Amino acid sequence: MQLNRYLKNYDTFIAALLGFFAVRIFCSYSGIGISPDSIMYVSAARSLNTNGTLQTFNHIPIVDFPVFYPVFLGCIKFITRIDPVIYGSVLNGLMFAGLIYTSGWIMHRFVPTSRVYKWLILVAIVLSPALLQVYSYLWSETLFIFETLLFLVAFRQYLLKHTLKPLLVAAIIAAISCVTRYAAVTIVGTGGLLLLLDRVLPLKKKIVHIIIYGFVCISLLVSNLLFNAFMSGTTTGPREPSITSFGKNLYYFGTVMCDWMGFTPNQYYLATPIATLMLLGFIAALAYNYYRRRLDSFENLAITFALVYGLFILVSSTFSRYERINHRLLAPIFIPALWGYTSWGLLILKKISNITTRRIVAAVFIVMMLGFVTKEFFIDKQRYSEQIADSYGVPGYTSDDWLESPFAAYLKHIDKSMFKPKVTIYTDAHEAVYFFSGMSSYLVPHRFFKKDIASFYKKKHFYLIWFNVLENPELINLKDIQKVKSLKLIKDFGEEGGIYECDEQ
Repeated sequence: MQLNRYLKNYDTFIAALLGFFAVRIFCSYSGIGISPDSIMYVSAARSLNTNGTLQTFNHIPIVDFPVFYPVFLGCIKFITRIDPVIYGSVLNGLMFAGLIYTSGWIMHRFVPTSRVYKWLILVAIVLSPALLQVYSYLWSETLFIFETLLFLVAFRQYLLKHTLKPLLVAAIIAAISCVTRYAAVTIVGTGGLLLLLDRVLPLKKKIVHIIIYGFVCISLLVSNLLFNAFMSGTTTGPREPSITSFGKNLYYFGTVMCDWMGFTPNQYYLATPIATLMLLGFIAALAYNYYRRRLDSFENLAITFALVYGLFILVSSTFSRYERINHRLLAPIFIPALWGYTSWGLLILKKISNITTRRIVAAVFIVMMLGFVTKEFFIDKQRYSEQIADSYGVPGYTSDDWLESPFAAYLKHIDKSMFKPKVTIYTDAHEAVYFFSGMSSYLVPHRFFKKDIASFYKKKHFYLIWFNVLENPELINLKDIQKVKSLKLIKDFGEEGGIYECDEQ
């Protein structure tokens, strides 16, 4: 009986294997993708193994990001004695396989359920360009997305039993998620909203459960923030106010949804209406499930999380400046949103009594899903052609742009004695300096922080490693610095940049 139960999930296991190999294929040319965020995580993981501290490459505590993901990478490095950059593609492949298997396990418990529906959604997840992009990089989203599904599983157990044990399990998962990504407060919010809406518990018991859940959920996050404040004076690092309006963010949200639906940039005029309709649809679905007293289904849990997370990204990006809303930021709701907007088909089919009509509706749904996954396949094929077949690699510090760069090659073998001791090294890309040379350096000031700029210009002696190809408009640039300081060119790399010294002593 036990063996037969596992054999019933053979399709999920096959999909998980395909997901593992998909990640490995996209990382086959140049290894795991490395972005500036990745280097922050990697350097903190290395620091944990070297001296037992969670410091980044510039010898300060990691505060811009929560601590759990670098701890996670550091623990694996401690066990395997292999660097995260080396084992990254295998780790991400395994996590993507775990995500797919958990998705299949959840869909097997949809009410109603359908094996054909499960197959189509599994294929859509395996081929998802957004998820494959995320799992091609050393990013904390790889762990956070998996934690999200684990939370849905645990919290549903609570909604079915209304006992403390499953509530504590769900709260612990949410607490760990909050120190994986700060955006995991949306997981806390999802559980809190469902606790408030749940009409099964008596009021007094509900209040007790909400207090326990909330305390456990935020315990690790509060500890992390207090540690950050003690070590750096800020809870989440320096943050700049947003320069993007809510309407513009809603549009960017919609462009991502358009991409997921297979539309082209020529159809981005539909972005804002689509984003608005999707969010209103989630609100309507949650209200309908509340009215029906069906809050404990996986479908409703997915809808609630997609709504809370989507609104959080929209609102937070309106008040705080970070990267523009894109596939990476919204990847955590790909699977919940996919479930939310396809599982209704199963309910409709269940209510159709006429067999012919039911078959017609099922056929239409299948054709639409086949069209969706076919579009995903061609997007993945194009990406494979550009990054693997054409020998370019995953964009980032391991791609051919950097592998073939004379500047990067020089930094890999740089004679560190060329820099005088105790003289600060500044740069416009401190992650790149560390990744290629192993040296610590400091970022030139952001334009927004006027006091930091004034302090920087008071420096009499410093070195400047400047990457022209990575110029960040939010930082003061080379021309700005040259207007105030006299820079001596030590090493010239033409269009790529150069190494300078300022000595006004």
